[in-house]
Formats: sequence, structure tokens, C-alpha cells
Amino acid sequence: MAKNKTTETQNNVTDFINAVESEGKRNDAFELLKIMQEITGFEPKMWGPSIIGFGTYHYKYGSGHEGDAPLAGFSPRKAAMTVYFYLPEEKREALLSQLGKHTSSKACIYIKKLADIDIETLKEIILLSIKYTQKLYPSK
Repeated sequence: MAKNKTTETQNNVTDFINAVESEGKRNDAFELLKIMQEITGFEPKMWGPSIIGFGTYHYKYGSGHEGDAPLAGFSPRKAAMTVYFYLPEEKREALLSQLGKHTSSKACIYIKKLADIDIETLKEIILLSIKYTQKLYPSK
């Protein structure tokens, strides 16, 4: 079985954000850091070289693949701020439609600027994502 590439590291979160080239993205990253820390109650940790994660859970798929991942996380990427999420299908579209200017994939929301979105809806998405993940993968 292949080893997970995205694992928790000892890299410094503040140093990572301070190295973000765009001042706007850097400011948004610090704001999102504050929001996620407040919602989760967890200290931020680096996961791999570019993901800032909060909390952790252990997953195991039917294939036998298993590992650990952050309960909530984001990455200030060059093209957009990437927020990782996992929502129940029946709530996904309604919440995303209220978020504001963004694009999304199955497990990511891409945001150019935090000013383009509704922060309260983002907070709701993050909180629901954490609860849903904990329901799917309860701590033992």
C-alpha cells in the first residue's frame, strides 16, 4: 500500500503564510487561519508542504487504504485560496449557492478573495464539514 504524501509536518504555519507572494492572499490566509482556529478550536498545523490543517481524523476506505487527514484545512495557492470540505450531498448545493463568488470541485472550494464570499456561509460549510467527517469517521 502506498504511503500518504500529505501528512502532518513540523513546518511553521506563520512562516509559510508570510512566504505567500501576494499581499492580498497573505492577508486572506491570516484571516482564514483565524476563522478556522475559532471554529475548530484546534491549533493550525502544516500538512505536507502547502496545506494548513486543523484537528485530525483517521479514515479507512473499503479498499483498505487508510490514513490521517485534517478535519478542516485550506491552502493559499497562487490561483486561488483552496478550502477543503466534505458535505452531505443534500446540503451541498444550497450552501454553495449562498457562498458568493467561487468555484468548487468535489472536495474543494476555490476563492480568489475572501471579500467575494459570504463569510458566515463559509463558517457554516466548515462547521458542517467537520461534523459530517466526524460522523463518517468517528474517533475510536
